[in-house]
Amino acid sequence: MTQRRNDALGNTGLTSARVRQRMVERVRELGVRDSRVLTALAAVPRHLFVDAALASRAYDDCALPLGHGQTISQPYIVARSAELAIGSMATPRTARVLEIGTGGGYAAAVFAQLFGEVYSIERVRALHERARSNLRPLRLATVRLAYGDGADGLAAEAPFDAIIAAAAGAEIPQAWGEQLAPNGVVVAPLGEENQQLSVLSRDAQGRWICRKIEPVRFVPLLGGVIAA
Repeated sequence: MTQRRNDALGNTGLTSARVRQRMVERVRELGVRDSRVLTALAAVPRHLFVDAALASRAYDDCALPLGHGQTISQPYIVARSAELAIGSMATPRTARVLEIGTGGGYAAAVFAQLFGEVYSIERVRALHERARSNLRPLRLATVRLAYGDGADGLAAEAPFDAIIAAAAGAEIPQAWGEQLAPNGVVVAPLGEENQQLSVLSRDAQGRWICRKIEPVRFVPLLGGVIAA
C-alpha cells in the first residue's frame, strides 16, 4: 500500500477490530449464522481492498465501486454465498472452489479462510492485477488467480467442489457444469432484471436442480476478456 493509503486508514481507525466486528454483527443480523463464515469475515481486512477515497465506508455492509464497471461485493453477499457453498460440503477445509469474478480480491480472501483451495478468475486484466497486489500482503498460499473469461470456467484446474459467481446471467454456462465435481454446487445469481441468488446442483440424470434463495443485484456475466 502507498503511504497515502496507510495515512487515510490510520486516521479513520479502520484497522480496529471493533470496527470490523460491527460489520460482522450486521451480517449476522441479516441472517448468516455459520460461525466459520462469520469468523472468516472478521479475519479479512476489507479496507485493503477499497480505494483510499472510500476508506471511511470500507466496513459498511454495501458494495463499493472498483472501476471498470465492477464493485467489491457487499460483505453480507460474500458471507451468504460462502455459507450456501459450505452447506453442501462434508469437509470444507479440503474443498476446491472456483470464484467467477475476482474483482479486487476481497471475496477470494474470505473464501481462503474457509476452503482448501481457492481459484479465482477475472476477465478485466487491470482488476486481475489489482487483486494480485491487494492479496500479496496477506500471503494466502491457497489462493490462485487467473486472468480469463469466467464464463469458460477454469478447465485446467477442474473439478471444483463449488463454483461461486459474482456476476449474473440468465442461465449457468455449460462449462461450469462440466467442471463441477460430483455432488458439487454452483452458487450464483440467476436472472437479468430480476435476479435471485441460487444454489444449483445436478441430479442422478445430470439435470440441474435449482434452489432460489433471495433477490440480489449483481453486475452482468459477460464473455470475453478486457486486456487494457
